[in-house]
Amino acid sequence: MSKAQSAAQSAAGTAPGKGPGPGARPAFAGDLPNPYLPMPATVIEVINESPSIKTFRLVLNDERAMRDFHFEPGQVGQLSMFGVGESTFVINSPPTRKDYLQFSVMKAGENTAALHGLSAGDTVGVRAPLGNFFPYESMKGKDIVFIGGGIGMAPLRTLLLFMLDTRKDYGRIRLLYGARSPQDMAFSAELPDWLVRGDLETVLTIDREAEGWEHKVGLIPNVLLEMAPAPENCVAVTCGPPIMIKFTLQALEKLGFAPEQIVTTLEKRMKCGIGICGRCNIGDKYVCVDGPVFTLAQLKGMPNEL
Repeated sequence: MSKAQSAAQSAAGTAPGKGPGPGARPAFAGDLPNPYLPMPATVIEVINESPSIKTFRLVLNDERAMRDFHFEPGQVGQLSMFGVGESTFVINSPPTRKDYLQFSVMKAGENTAALHGLSAGDTVGVRAPLGNFFPYESMKGKDIVFIGGGIGMAPLRTLLLFMLDTRKDYGRIRLLYGARSPQDMAFSAELPDWLVRGDLETVLTIDREAEGWEHKVGLIPNVLLEMAPAPENCVAVTCGPPIMIKFTLQALEKLGFAPEQIVTTLEKRMKCGIGICGRCNIGDKYVCVDGPVFTLAQLKGMPNEL
């Protein structure tokens, strides 16, 4: 990050928080675990979110490691299927709820297909926490608008629930969540509660009409323009498919949001997670070290490789 970008982000109060850095791990008592070795964890629950998405709730097998595990909203972990591979997913349970660690996985390749075959009681490997995190401290006292699409709701969920658990620290909180169809929406069991909460304004949308659907119909950027959140003292946090993010960023800028007021996350570009393999670089930045959380101001300073 250039000094000019850093100063601009600090002035706007939305610079992403710094994570543990390459090779760093949770500060357990005694010797630190080897950052290359996954920590064994047991699946305690599997939730079928959609035909292509499953949510896994895990506990680390080492009770002390689980008790002392600390992470920030937006940090990620590597889930590994032994003998198959590993993939990066955001920890989408909030740090205010520590009975388990939650990861949501879209089936998209060999390792994710293997993960989708897991049942309660099975063992996986976890390397976490990795990366930086959402700048929730500098968001205090501000209005927040979340814009999520499909599986992109996963990283937003951790920050949303964290803010709801510390509600007095934040202003008006709005959520716009959309998917291609009702069946493609993740966290559907939680949506009814989000819709009726008095401290959260939730708008749901799908791309085209569906039988029985009682909410908005339209593409996320268009619905966002209809909602027209005011940019004054507000931070927008967005995540979803690349094409959705592209047009959502344009909509936010049209509404008057400055690049420093817009935050997104790129964890899907992460590979090793600790800055060793060099496969997640965008220009001179490494997503796993400098991200995965970035402001639009930071992204505008990078090569157009997204």
